[in-house]
Amino acid sequence: MSGGGHAGIRGSGCYLPERILSNHDFEKIVDTSDEWITTRTGIKERRIAAPGQATSDMGTIAAQRALESAGLTPNDIDLILVATVTPDYPFPSTACLIQHKLGCREIGAFDLSAACSGFMYAISTASQFVRNGAAKNVLVVGAETLSRVTDYSDRGSAILFGDGAGAVIVSNEFAHGEIVSTEIHSDGAGFETIIVPAGGSAKPLTAEAISAREQYMKLRGREVFKFAVSRMVELVEHALARHADIELGLVVPHQVNLRIIESARDRLGITDDKLVVNIERYGNTSAASIAIAFDEARRAGRFDACAGKLVVMCAFGAGLTWGSVALRW
Repeated sequence: MSGGGHAGIRGSGCYLPERILSNHDFEKIVDTSDEWITTRTGIKERRIAAPGQATSDMGTIAAQRALESAGLTPNDIDLILVATVTPDYPFPSTACLIQHKLGCREIGAFDLSAACSGFMYAISTASQFVRNGAAKNVLVVGAETLSRVTDYSDRGSAILFGDGAGAVIVSNEFAHGEIVSTEIHSDGAGFETIIVPAGGSAKPLTAEAISAREQYMKLRGREVFKFAVSRMVELVEHALARHADIELGLVVPHQVNLRIIESARDRLGITDDKLVVNIERYGNTSAASIAIAFDEARRAGRFDACAGKLVVMCAFGAGLTWGSVALRW
């Protein structure tokens, strides 16, 4: 999607819980090792939310930091979008809770559920509100407490996930890249590839479901690997073709698995200096992943050499879903 008025990133922020769960900690939980995890995923540690700390708590802090970096107050926000698959409650939306905790006006606030692609979906949606003049400043939050839906008896999946939150302000006045295009897709035929089987209307949470540990995430690792590599390559190639007149500055991929990112890198023929990667420290934080990586890279000065260049954010996740956002820095 592109066209209409202008929209871009005015500010960003992130939050990571204090508790660190390292690979060595996992050696005490399941039959695994630091070497096994590092070799297969590139992950060394991940952050875990404190007891009683909810997705809205982390999202609110990330939002406050994004507002500060944008030079805005909660009263300047016209709409709040929260990308998450681990909301505080089935309803009300986590966005409404963040609206209240920030002390915003009685503005619109809603959640988007597109799993790891959620932040891309939310920025795409926010940019339309800004471009058509319905909003000046939209707060977009990606926040997850995946530790609450992770099965820590399953060594294949438990090692992958962490908690955290990131946020950006999508605005008609911006300093950190104009949104020049967005792309979102889905293929519901693959819905069972990554799924929490129980807890919804299709399979209510019963004693039997809990006994079968169906309240936790299930994933098919090999299928996810193939899907993620092909979609990352496709999304970046589409953005480069769409904006062939703009030199590539950086790619900020979903932090899913270092082997996936490296496989896509090789197929794209780009070098490591064109990638923003922080999976070693945080693991896969789903909808928060790109938001956290973007904010850390911005604050570390990774975008300083990107003036006039293209920055491509891309993600892929349960649904199946995938999407990208292209910025002209």
